[in-house]
Amino acid sequence: MSAITAQDVNKLRTMTGAGMMDCKKALTEAEGDFEKAIEILRKKGQKVSASRSDRDAKEGSVFIKVAADSKEAVLIALNCETDFVGKNEEFLSLGKLIAETAFAKKPADTAALLAEKAGDLTINDKIVELVGKIGEKIEVSEYVRMTGEAVVPYIHAGSKLGVLVSLKGVNGKDVTEAGKDVGMQIAAMNPVAVDEKNIDKAIIDKELEIAKAMILAEGKPENMVEKIAQGKLQKFFKDNTLVHQIFVKDNSKTVAQYLDSVTKGLTVAEFKRVAIG
Repeated sequence: MSAITAQDVNKLRTMTGAGMMDCKKALTEAEGDFEKAIEILRKKGQKVSASRSDRDAKEGSVFIKVAADSKEAVLIALNCETDFVGKNEEFLSLGKLIAETAFAKKPADTAALLAEKAGDLTINDKIVELVGKIGEKIEVSEYVRMTGEAVVPYIHAGSKLGVLVSLKGVNGKDVTEAGKDVGMQIAAMNPVAVDEKNIDKAIIDKELEIAKAMILAEGKPENMVEKIAQGKLQKFFKDNTLVHQIFVKDNSKTVAQYLDSVTKGLTVAEFKRVAIG
């Protein structure tokens, strides 16, 4: 085996972005074979990833890709351990690449997304490579695909929180501004559903159970409990379902009334709110 030169080490470093000493060790172990050395570095990344699998990855960023006609969008959350890495250019580039790959390939779920190819490597391999270079746990914690008459994105809090809103009843209007206003509402108020019809029955049952227990504890007559509990449930719907919430930009309207004022019949089909941490 010929001696590993500084030029060889620098070449591998340029190819992979790994540290000088890591590149020298990999080339030595691979007996100067660059392809083997790259594989060794990737395996090192896999080991780093495995050794940090129990670490908290509560920093990172959300990334959104929207179709030119606004009828489809994807949102991914890429997590890491520290805010410093979350602002790293390679980390941000990887997040954009993952979002673009998700948009183009339309994988069914996160596992399928990680298996998709981006160039010569899968998304999972790309993550493993960056883990090997940075030494932090990195993971895709959320992957959302949404379609509709108009899908509008909203990114808040330094890309720590992302929202997709699918609007219906658009009637050919440009509803981008309205969608962003509703996205801001969702970011700020964190509704549990679009309306009461979309709330899981288990949540409704739990709210009624809590309300009835509180009413009885207050000493109210037993024959009044059901009626009062239903009133409390309606208040819960008003506070926690999107279309019934008071619109944050105009307290004289609900979100439903605001949307209807933009264009008659405009409303929300679905939404997704994803927060880092």
